[in-house]
Amino acid sequence: MHNTPPSATTARALIDAAPLSRFQWQTFFLCFCITLFDGFDTQAIAFTGPAIASAFHLEPNELTPLIVAGTLGMALGAVTLGSLGDRIGRRTTILWAVLVFGVFSLLTGFARSPQEILLARFFTGLGMGGAVPVVLSLVSELSPARHRGLIITGALLGLPTGAIGGGLLASRLLPQIGWQGIFIIGGVLPLLFLFVLLVRLPESPFFLAVKNPAFYQNKIQSLLAQMLPAISRETLQSCAPITSGETTRASIKALLQPKFLRNTLAVWLTYFCNWAAWFMLLLWLPTVLKMAGLPAAQAALGTVIINSPAVLFCLVMAYYLPKKPVRVLLTATLSLGIVVTWMLSMAGSHWAWVFFLVGAAGIGVGLPHIALKYVVLEAYPTELRATGAGWAIGMGRTGSIVGAGLGGWLLKTFGVAGFYSALSVPLLLAIAGVLMIRTEKEAKSALSVKG
Repeated sequence: MHNTPPSATTARALIDAAPLSRFQWQTFFLCFCITLFDGFDTQAIAFTGPAIASAFHLEPNELTPLIVAGTLGMALGAVTLGSLGDRIGRRTTILWAVLVFGVFSLLTGFARSPQEILLARFFTGLGMGGAVPVVLSLVSELSPARHRGLIITGALLGLPTGAIGGGLLASRLLPQIGWQGIFIIGGVLPLLFLFVLLVRLPESPFFLAVKNPAFYQNKIQSLLAQMLPAISRETLQSCAPITSGETTRASIKALLQPKFLRNTLAVWLTYFCNWAAWFMLLLWLPTVLKMAGLPAAQAALGTVIINSPAVLFCLVMAYYLPKKPVRVLLTATLSLGIVVTWMLSMAGSHWAWVFFLVGAAGIGVGLPHIALKYVVLEAYPTELRATGAGWAIGMGRTGSIVGAGLGGWLLKTFGVAGFYSALSVPLLLAIAGVLMIRTEKEAKSALSVKG
């Protein structure tokens, strides 16, 4: 039997000390599948955009509202369903979110006008935006501290993996099943998977403990027993399921205090600009490639190529991030992104070179997404990190709306080369934000110098 460390007096301490159980691995896999379907549906509009534009005779700027609708829905979903997860539970909110984005993705496939697509994409985004933050909360609460970063990153890998799968599917089947078929697949699969979630997805024992520990005592004990099969029932019954410190939340006012204001503005700037550049590139790439001369089916492969480096490198980056200065890694990758976008603006129709650079853009523009959560760790003390991360993601979502909205206008006004060149502006501002951040150690040093 597993020996419980003397200090392991709470459920959190027991989970941190114990090896990962089959129950935990199963839950993490279910969460990965949710983000997998999310990634497919999020970028479905990207690799079907050229086909939709052709079907309804839309110019690139007329396609913009359809692309922005999903990102706007995601932003609102993150706020509404995200907070709902703290009220009605992780499991219930995730189930509703999957139901919403599955149903409305399916309905997108039956839309008969751009207006119907716009409405369906908004509600699809609402479900997708609400699913991810709650999934991350569940994964975080069920993970031991020593592996939490890698496990969260692994769960998020579903997003680029789903996008890659969708891009490959679109490149092979788009001529046969049309853009409608892509959305129907993107709706049917998560709706079928919903039955698996109904049976297998657990609630977080930490949420139940915060909600009503007395009422949910048996359920909490059952969940902890599945998570910690090597711990005796007596030990589980005697431990506190959650500490009071885990339920406290800081406010936005704390982030705007003079001593944190610089870091707050810097973090918001970094998130806003990086997400703006990434979503502008990600959602418009197939359309840009088609305008540059590629057939629509081959243009969809751009989604595959730009997401593949995220799958290949993000776990490696997640492993090294806690060990290396995050600002150095972020500055290096964002600088690479600037160089790559300028090279893309001059690549013309040399397709081997274009696709190589698109893959490099996945590293320079997309990979910083993985590192951004570590920026919050350096910018704030422990008691402000959850609030700081929440507001930072909100700023990132806002940036994604702006980036998605600007993409069509830039493409129509400045063409393919101008579109790529414009990406360097938010990337440069993101670097400025990274360099503005002052770590706790630096802040203390500055105060001691002043003293």
